[in-house]
Amino acid sequence: MSTQRLIAGNWKMNGLAAELGEAKALAEALAGEAAATRVALCPPATLIAQMNWHLKDSAVEIGGQDCSPHGSGAYTGDVSAAMLVDAGAGLVILGHSERRAGHGESDADVSAKVEAALAAGLEPIICVGETLAEREAGRAVEVVSGQVMASLPTSLNGKTFAVAYEPVWAIGTGLIPTLEQIEEVHAAVRAAMVKRLGEGGRTAPILYGGSVKPNNAAEILAVPDVGGALVGGASLKAADFLGIIRAA
Repeated sequence: MSTQRLIAGNWKMNGLAAELGEAKALAEALAGEAAATRVALCPPATLIAQMNWHLKDSAVEIGGQDCSPHGSGAYTGDVSAAMLVDAGAGLVILGHSERRAGHGESDADVSAKVEAALAAGLEPIICVGETLAEREAGRAVEVVSGQVMASLPTSLNGKTFAVAYEPVWAIGTGLIPTLEQIEEVHAAVRAAMVKRLGEGGRTAPILYGGSVKPNNAAEILAVPDVGGALVGGASLKAADFLGIIRAA
């Protein structure tokens, strides 16, 4: 299991072949630097194979943004974990709040997808996070701990994976929790991971996500038990993403 920090960029539904130049610029900028931190880009599924070809000799890893819990079959529009691997992905984001809210994914759905990812050899990044209403009701720790317990299958024991804490209200809004709030939730996530997985939950990195920028990355990454970042919009431009990577 890896304890190395991970900075992962989630391009979401952004990017055409023309934007692959940003990925190439990122890889070129990192080429001469020591690989103290793992770096990954998760583009739309349509770009995975092309990005894999362009970055094949670089240290930048490639991931998908979701996968089906099914291996194959009559699931029009879905992408299986094996298909992501075939296209060149090594990681996959699962349970992102935009999937949970927009596609009605439950913790059980996320857990099933994690199982499928592991079976195909993918490293899952499992997302958890509270809404603004849950935060204001004082339920952030309760909600996030419950998501960890129900979204992480015990088959993760001994495997390489990450959990990403993304407060839903901070994603793409420019809002951000205080450093104390980040520390509180990361500590709760770690406790839930250990309760769920035993020793297997003690070392996997917990990433923070939600309006991470070059100008706030260093202080966020200095918070105890923050083992990296899941970055949205700032990962679309090499210069911005580099600023976050170098802050680690």
